[in-house]
Amino acid sequence: MTEVILHIYDVTSSDSDKTNNTIVQINKIFKDRIGFGGIFHSAVQVYGDEEWSFGYCEQGTGVFSCLPARNPMYTYRECIVLGKTNFCIFKVNQILRELSREWPGYLYDLLSKNCNHFCDEFCERLGVPKLPGWVNRFAHAGDTAVEIAENTALRLRQAKTEIVSASKVAYKFLLGATSTTNPAEPPTNFNRGSPKFQATWFKNLISSGAESSSSPELKNEAAAMIRQQQDAEAPPA
Repeated sequence: MTEVILHIYDVTSSDSDKTNNTIVQINKIFKDRIGFGGIFHSAVQVYGDEEWSFGYCEQGTGVFSCLPARNPMYTYRECIVLGKTNFCIFKVNQILRELSREWPGYLYDLLSKNCNHFCDEFCERLGVPKLPGWVNRFAHAGDTAVEIAENTALRLRQAKTEIVSASKVAYKFLLGATSTTNPAEPPTNFNRGSPKFQATWFKNLISSGAESSSSPELKNEAAAMIRQQQDAEAPPA
């Protein structure tokens, strides 16, 4: 058995000293004072004098190593002993080879596949607890925000489609019920009109009356409108 150690850094890799200082201050406030989290880089040390982590590169694996607590790109913060692994050094090396194949550098993503996600995966395979939640909480929060935004956009698109579909049904129904001789003209691009515009058009149409009409001219006009709408919706040949 051997200890598995997590090394944690403040992410001060910007070319701007002002940006780096801001990140350090953010980490002090959100992690040291509040205990929420911060913007951190992490690496795992197990057997020997190397720590292992993950980063972006255009080709090859994104898994790399350096001396423990000596990554020159960041500012060292602290280390945490996560536990002890029962695996021998040969098994650990096998795990690292597998991870090197599974984690190419071009797949690096700040929110969903960063160095902290890699360390989580490495620790899980070593049989020790994963990283404390605060280490990668900002990325998790950002990833969740992206997912919520995407889901919200999808729901809005679905809602708009349902509104338009319902409007079409109502329009076809009302064509046989209106008595006005000059009904309000529906927009020619009805399928692509805004719900607000469609609602106004229907309100004006309904307010004009709802008595049945037997006028053949009106029926012919309604049928022509429906055919025009269907032709507009049909996919191109």
